[in-house]
Amino acid sequence: MKQMRLFMILILLVALAVPAQAAEITPPQVPESGARMMPEDTGSFSEGFRQLLEKGIKSLRPELTAATRVSMAVIAAVMILCLLHTFTGKVKAVADLAGCVSIAGILLQTADSMIALGAQTVRQLSEYGKLLCPVMTAALAAQGGTTASAALYAGTAAFDTILSGLIANLLVPLVYLFLALAVAAGAVGEDVLKKMRDLVKSAVSWCLKTLLMIFTTYMGITGVVSGATDAVTLKATKVTISSVVPVVGGILSDASEAVLVSVGLAKNAAGIYGILAVLAMFLEPFLKIGTQYLTLRVTAAICGIFGTKSAVDLIEDFSSGMGLLLAMTGSACLLLLISTVCFMKGVG
Repeated sequence: MKQMRLFMILILLVALAVPAQAAEITPPQVPESGARMMPEDTGSFSEGFRQLLEKGIKSLRPELTAATRVSMAVIAAVMILCLLHTFTGKVKAVADLAGCVSIAGILLQTADSMIALGAQTVRQLSEYGKLLCPVMTAALAAQGGTTASAALYAGTAAFDTILSGLIANLLVPLVYLFLALAVAAGAVGEDVLKKMRDLVKSAVSWCLKTLLMIFTTYMGITGVVSGATDAVTLKATKVTISSVVPVVGGILSDASEAVLVSVGLAKNAAGIYGILAVLAMFLEPFLKIGTQYLTLRVTAAICGIFGTKSAVDLIEDFSSGMGLLLAMTGSACLLLLISTVCFMKGVG
């Protein structure tokens, strides 16, 4: 009889070991766009993040050089515009128009490449999120968070689709429209164009802020409610196993808890890797666009000392365009980071 009981216990322990091995979660590999930025240490978030920052800072040197050249060209154009402004009559009006056209010509090529980079980054983050979220969902469900995993996945997938589609189909074209209105307002000086420019900028900002606010609210409420439900269910299940299964009920209950702990560790490891992968794809484009943003801000401040108001406003508008791109890429990155942290939080 004792041998039979021992044999039953061994079979049950082997059965419990199977889900523990299956719970070794493998996160999706980082795509080529972020592979060279990926840190060597993906087990520790602090060390991985430090390595990410080092690589990001080192990658800025060519971007700073290019941004400085563009800044010098813009300053030179503004200085020539100031010299032409010493004339009166029609020459002054033509100088304003020529100055805005020349400044726009210098900045538009860089702005176009940055807009394309921002749109590509959002698309790649969305595609990686579609691979990462199912992994985190499976890990959380294996840990007992069935309700939480389903709710978090549904919210992440829905908001990611909405945000990426909104940026690609509406907000990116609106950035082009914003820059076009800025150039037209600088060249013509009409107040109507300036109001339309400001309206477009406000619309882009409002869309991003509203969507992120709704997303964070949903994830917060869903995580608390469903996590508490799963925690109660798990506790009841372990009590039932312990009381109902004769002889080995306590052993099964303790073993199931050990399996859940191992799943949680695997889930957190996958989550840390996923967070670092998202940051690796996001950091370099963000730093490139941010460099252009800060350089244009400094250029506008320098030109403000001797330049005309229309020229300075146009430079600031291009800087604001880069700021909108930073907000878009940052929103896509933040959405994935928030959802991953919610998955890592687990049950209860």
